[in-house]
Amino acid sequence: MEVSMEVEVASSLSSEKLFKLYNNYDTIAPKVNPQSYKSFTVIQGDGGVGSIKSTVYGDGSTSKHTVDAIDTTNHLISYTYFDRDVFKGIIEKATHHIKFTPSPNGGAVYKHTIIFKYIGDAKLSDEAMNITKETTKNNFKRFESYAIAHPEDF
Repeated sequence: MEVSMEVEVASSLSSEKLFKLYNNYDTIAPKVNPQSYKSFTVIQGDGGVGSIKSTVYGDGSTSKHTVDAIDTTNHLISYTYFDRDVFKGIIEKATHHIKFTPSPNGGAVYKHTIIFKYIGDAKLSDEAMNITKETTKNNFKRFESYAIAHPEDF
């Protein structure tokens, strides 16, 4: 069974800046949110499409994901987690689609869709889904604040 969730947040930053910010996620996440992210390591490939990366989280848990798409024209990034400690036995994979769409005011809309493919009849609770949504939103806001505070990087 598959279930999807979506998070949308308006930003004053342009889609170009947000795309560049998220395209450097592996480097920026441990700076912006060190309690959540310790490190990212490319374990296969060059870091681009088709690569496999490993993440170590603040609590010591780990995950692996593939980079599925990096579309510089449409400001889209997609990746799929296929091995994550916290979801073992519940989720086979979680595919993330992140898109930055320009808005009329010069800013952009961040849209993050996650498609969870469950193992058998297992599924995340409503509470876990809500926590995931809030965490995704809060993480975006941290990244956005970092970009505003460090415009020279973007």
